[in-house]
Amino acid sequence: MYAAAVAEFKRVGMAAADVSVIAKEAGVARGTFYFHFPAKEHILAELERHEEARLAAQLEKFLARPHDLAGALTETVRLMAQMERRVGKVLFREMLALHFSPSRPEALPGTDQWADYPMISLVVRAIGLARDGGETYPEADPLRTAQFFMLGLYAVLITSPDHSRAARAEILDNFVATVLRSVEAR
Repeated sequence: MYAAAVAEFKRVGMAAADVSVIAKEAGVARGTFYFHFPAKEHILAELERHEEARLAAQLEKFLARPHDLAGALTETVRLMAQMERRVGKVLFREMLALHFSPSRPEALPGTDQWADYPMISLVVRAIGLARDGGETYPEADPLRTAQFFMLGLYAVLITSPDHSRAARAEILDNFVATVLRSVEAR
Protein backbone atom coordinates (compact mmCIF):
# COMPACT_ATOMS: atom_id res chain seq x y z
CA MET A 1 0.00 0.00 0.00
CA TYR A 2 2.88 2.36 0.82
CA ALA A 3 4.42 1.80 -2.62
CA ALA A 4 1.08 2.41 -4.34
CA ALA A 5 0.64 5.64 -2.37
CA VAL A 6 4.14 6.89 -3.21
CA ALA A 7 3.57 6.10 -6.90
CA GLU A 8 0.29 8.04 -6.84
CA PHE A 9 1.95 10.93 -4.97
CA LYS A 10 4.71 11.10 -7.58
CA ARG A 11 2.12 11.07 -10.34
CA VAL A 12 -0.21 13.80 -9.04
CA GLY A 13 1.19 15.06 -5.73
CA MET A 14 -0.06 14.20 -2.27
CA ALA A 15 -2.75 16.86 -2.17
CA ALA A 16 -4.38 15.61 -5.37
CA ALA A 17 -3.84 11.92 -4.66
CA ASP A 18 -7.03 9.88 -4.44
CA VAL A 19 -7.11 7.33 -1.62
CA SER A 20 -9.51 5.17 -3.67
CA VAL A 21 -6.93 4.94 -6.47
CA ILE A 22 -4.19 4.07 -3.98
CA ALA A 23 -6.33 1.36 -2.36
CA LYS A 24 -7.30 -0.09 -5.75
CA GLU A 25 -3.66 -0.18 -6.90
CA ALA A 26 -2.66 -1.84 -3.62
CA GLY A 27 -5.50 -4.35 -3.91
CA VAL A 28 -7.07 -3.39 -0.58
CA ALA A 29 -10.28 -1.75 0.58
CA ARG A 30 -10.29 2.02 1.11
CA GLY A 31 -10.86 1.48 4.84
CA THR A 32 -7.69 -0.60 5.01
CA PHE A 33 -5.73 2.45 3.90
CA TYR A 34 -7.07 4.47 6.82
CA PHE A 35 -6.48 1.58 9.22
CA HIS A 36 -2.75 1.77 8.42
CA PHE A 37 -2.45 5.49 7.70
CA PRO A 38 -4.77 7.96 9.46
CA ALA A 39 -4.11 10.51 6.70
CA LYS A 40 -2.11 10.89 3.50
CA GLU A 41 0.34 13.08 5.43
CA HIS A 42 1.47 10.01 7.38
CA ILE A 43 2.67 8.38 4.16
CA LEU A 44 4.38 11.58 3.10
CA ALA A 45 6.11 11.82 6.50
CA GLU A 46 7.25 8.20 6.15
CA LEU A 47 8.57 8.92 2.64
CA GLU A 48 10.46 11.93 3.97
CA ARG A 49 11.99 9.85 6.78
CA HIS A 50 12.98 7.15 4.29
CA GLU A 51 14.53 9.63 1.85
CA GLU A 52 16.34 11.50 4.61
CA ALA A 53 17.78 8.24 5.97
CA ARG A 54 18.98 7.34 2.47
CA LEU A 55 20.65 10.72 2.04
CA ALA A 56 22.14 10.63 5.53
CA ALA A 57 23.74 7.24 4.85
CA GLN A 58 25.35 8.66 1.71
CA LEU A 59 26.48 11.83 3.47
CA GLU A 60 27.85 9.78 6.38
CA LYS A 61 30.06 7.85 3.91
CA PHE A 62 31.27 11.11 2.37
CA LEU A 63 32.06 12.64 5.77
CA ALA A 64 34.06 9.55 6.78
CA ARG A 65 36.62 10.47 4.11
CA PRO A 66 38.92 13.49 4.31
CA HIS A 67 36.99 16.64 3.33
CA ASP A 68 36.69 20.33 4.03
CA LEU A 69 33.56 22.30 4.88
CA ALA A 70 33.06 23.35 1.25
CA GLY A 71 33.07 19.71 0.24
CA ALA A 72 30.62 18.72 2.98
CA LEU A 73 28.16 21.49 2.08
CA THR A 74 28.51 20.83 -1.65
CA GLU A 75 27.83 17.13 -1.10
CA THR A 76 24.75 17.99 0.97
CA VAL A 77 23.46 20.17 -1.87
CA ARG A 78 24.17 17.42 -4.41
CA LEU A 79 22.28 14.84 -2.35
CA MET A 80 19.26 17.09 -1.77
CA ALA A 81 19.07 17.99 -5.48
CA GLN A 82 19.33 14.29 -6.30
CA MET A 83 16.38 13.57 -3.99
CA GLU A 84 14.38 16.36 -5.60
CA ARG A 85 14.96 14.79 -9.02
CA ARG A 86 14.11 11.30 -7.70
CA VAL A 87 10.76 12.23 -6.12
CA GLY A 88 9.87 15.06 -8.52
CA LYS A 89 9.39 18.77 -7.89
CA VAL A 90 5.75 18.59 -6.78
CA LEU A 91 6.31 15.84 -4.24
CA PHE A 92 9.58 17.44 -3.06
CA ARG A 93 7.73 20.70 -2.35
CA GLU A 94 4.97 18.84 -0.53
CA MET A 95 7.57 17.01 1.58
CA LEU A 96 9.15 20.33 2.56
CA ALA A 97 5.75 21.87 3.28
CA LEU A 98 4.94 18.97 5.58
CA HIS A 99 8.42 19.17 7.11
CA PHE A 100 7.63 22.66 8.42
CA SER A 101 3.91 22.16 9.00
CA PRO A 102 2.39 22.34 12.48
CA SER A 103 0.16 19.42 11.39
CA ARG A 104 3.17 17.19 10.68
CA PRO A 105 2.64 13.71 12.10
CA GLU A 106 4.69 13.49 15.28
CA ALA A 107 7.84 11.45 15.66
CA LEU A 108 7.62 8.16 17.44
CA PRO A 109 7.15 8.67 21.19
CA GLY A 110 10.40 8.64 23.11
CA THR A 111 12.64 9.48 20.15
CA ASP A 112 15.13 12.30 20.06
CA GLN A 113 13.85 15.11 17.82
CA TRP A 114 17.16 15.18 15.91
CA ALA A 115 16.85 11.47 15.15
CA ASP A 116 14.09 12.47 12.72
CA TYR A 117 16.50 14.82 10.92
CA PRO A 118 19.75 12.94 10.35
CA MET A 119 20.85 15.26 7.54
CA ILE A 120 20.90 18.34 9.75
CA SER A 121 22.67 16.34 12.47
CA LEU A 122 25.41 15.45 10.00
CA VAL A 123 25.70 19.03 8.76
CA VAL A 124 25.95 20.24 12.37
CA ARG A 125 28.76 17.75 12.93
CA ALA A 126 30.58 18.81 9.75
CA ILE A 127 30.38 22.48 10.72
CA GLY A 128 31.54 21.71 14.27
CA LEU A 129 34.54 19.81 12.96
CA ALA A 130 35.32 22.63 10.54
CA ARG A 131 35.12 25.14 13.39
CA ASP A 132 37.37 22.98 15.57
CA GLY A 133 39.81 22.74 12.65
CA GLY A 134 39.94 26.51 12.20
CA GLU A 135 37.97 26.65 8.92
CA THR A 136 35.32 28.90 10.47
CA TYR A 137 35.50 31.74 12.93
CA PRO A 138 35.74 30.38 16.48
CA GLU A 139 32.29 31.54 17.61
CA ALA A 140 30.46 29.96 14.66
CA ASP A 141 27.49 28.08 16.10
CA PRO A 142 27.29 24.73 14.26
CA LEU A 143 23.58 24.18 15.01
CA ARG A 144 22.44 27.65 13.93
CA THR A 145 24.71 27.63 10.89
CA ALA A 146 23.40 24.22 9.84
CA GLN A 147 19.80 25.37 10.32
CA PHE A 148 20.38 28.48 8.20
CA PHE A 149 22.17 26.41 5.58
CA MET A 150 19.44 23.76 5.32
CA LEU A 151 16.61 26.31 5.34
CA GLY A 152 18.39 28.32 2.67
CA LEU A 153 19.03 25.20 0.62
CA TYR A 154 15.37 24.18 0.78
CA ALA A 155 14.35 27.68 -0.29
CA VAL A 156 16.83 27.79 -3.17
CA LEU A 157 15.76 24.35 -4.40
CA ILE A 158 12.04 25.10 -4.43
CA THR A 159 12.29 28.65 -5.76
CA SER A 160 15.06 28.44 -8.34
CA PRO A 161 13.62 28.48 -11.83
CA ASP A 162 13.75 25.42 -14.03
CA HIS A 163 16.69 26.63 -16.05
CA SER A 164 19.29 24.41 -17.57
CA ARG A 165 21.17 22.10 -15.26
CA ALA A 166 24.25 24.32 -15.62
CA ALA A 167 22.33 27.45 -14.60
CA ARG A 168 20.85 25.69 -11.58
CA ALA A 169 24.29 24.36 -10.61
CA GLU A 170 25.61 27.92 -10.74
CA ILE A 171 22.83 29.11 -8.41
CA LEU A 172 23.57 26.29 -5.96
CA ASP A 173 27.35 26.84 -6.14
CA ASN A 174 26.79 30.53 -5.39
CA PHE A 175 24.61 29.58 -2.43
CA VAL A 176 27.33 27.34 -0.95
CA ALA A 177 29.97 30.03 -1.53
CA THR A 178 27.80 32.61 0.23
CA VAL A 179 27.30 30.35 3.25
CA LEU A 180 31.03 29.63 3.41
CA ARG A 181 31.87 33.35 3.30
CA SER A 182 29.47 33.95 6.20
CA VAL A 183 31.39 31.58 8.52
CA GLU A 184 34.95 31.73 7.22
CA ALA A 185 37.75 32.33 9.66
CA ARG A 186 38.90 35.92 9.50
